[in-house]
Amino acid sequence: MDVQNEKCVMIIDENLPLGMAANTAAIMGISMGKEMPEVVGKDVFDQSGNRHLGIIEFPVPILKGNAESMQMIREKLYEPEFSDLTVVDFSDLAQGCKTYEEFVDKMTLVSENELRYFGIAICGAKKKVNKLTGSMGLLR
Repeated sequence: MDVQNEKCVMIIDENLPLGMAANTAAIMGISMGKEMPEVVGKDVFDQSGNRHLGIIEFPVPILKGNAESMQMIREKLYEPEFSDLTVVDFSDLAQGCKTYEEFVDKMTLVSENELRYFGIAICGAKKKVNKLTGSMGLLR
């Protein structure tokens, strides 16, 4: 991955309670790390010799969105122009399931426009990511 020409962002629904926003970011981060293990740096050691697991090698801005803006971005991500981007989303349906098996079963019963996105993580070519998210502010 060419870090100079690549970008990763997370868009989180700014109306979520703090705990749900943090949970959404954590879940998407774990999924993105699975999909893109090459962006996680090597383990490091402190002066005392204690090991600290590697973390992502570049910043991941957390942007604020809302249900409407994330639905619109998610729909655009299905277009051929953006098919090479890596995308992880987290929805109300996923949040409401107790097991992954339940999530898999329920997901087959809903259409795209029925999902309310709590978060979307996007990684790929900087120009494409900026085209989708460049006007969005940071979540604070």
